[in-house]
Amino acid sequence: MVRLAVTGAAGRMGTRIVELASADERFSVAVALEAPGHARIGDCIVKGVKIVDRLEADFDVLIDFSAPDATMMYLDMVEKSGKRAVIGTTGHTAEQQAKIAQAAKRIPVVKAANMSVGVNVLLQLVARAAQVLGPDYDIEILEGHHRFKKDAPSGTALALLDSICKAIGRNPAETVVHGREGRDALRRAGQIGMHALRLGDTVGEHEVFFGTLGETISLKHSAHTRDTFVNGALRAAAWLADKPAGLYSMQDVLFGK
Repeated sequence: MVRLAVTGAAGRMGTRIVELASADERFSVAVALEAPGHARIGDCIVKGVKIVDRLEADFDVLIDFSAPDATMMYLDMVEKSGKRAVIGTTGHTAEQQAKIAQAAKRIPVVKAANMSVGVNVLLQLVARAAQVLGPDYDIEILEGHHRFKKDAPSGTALALLDSICKAIGRNPAETVVHGREGRDALRRAGQIGMHALRLGDTVGEHEVFFGTLGETISLKHSAHTRDTFVNGALRAAAWLADKPAGLYSMQDVLFGK
């Protein structure tokens, strides 16, 4: 049985991770974490487990859906304890991502912009489509999330961009354009457009369009509930439990490494 430490345990994602993990015979919830000063510190979240602000109890794998700065604090605790981490938090800076990669030289880490199994299949599909369709097809990426999401574009949209650019040998930073406006907003050859919507309680929508004169192809993923991401994170935690140090992705979890 894999003993889990769950960050943001009182939040939307954390609550569902605790609930689904508690109902899964592969897991037990050993630690439920929240930020120091949180109103629910000390509350019992599952039988025998109270919400705490320090990673002191023993565990096997930490699952993190929190905030970029919180990730770094928790990762430091995990590294010191020699355990494992599944990171689903997005919006990390380049410096923070470098620190995560450095930590993964000493401990096993799965980091993914999106834990959904379907999204990770989509990452492969868009790469293949870009290769086969070629430069005659314009590419646009559209993502939509709830009104409370802080970062834009989403980590998943950036992962889609990266997957496409790797497949066709492009530099994402030199290829992407974020939205269009003005009197001279004509599409430039080779650009990949990136567009973000923030609407109500939208869980997660990602669609990649490939269009040329005469036809358009679109590949789309819709997340209906947050359980989609929770189930992927639990799958990653089970997979990671016996892996050596390294930085892994959901592609590794699903397709092997």
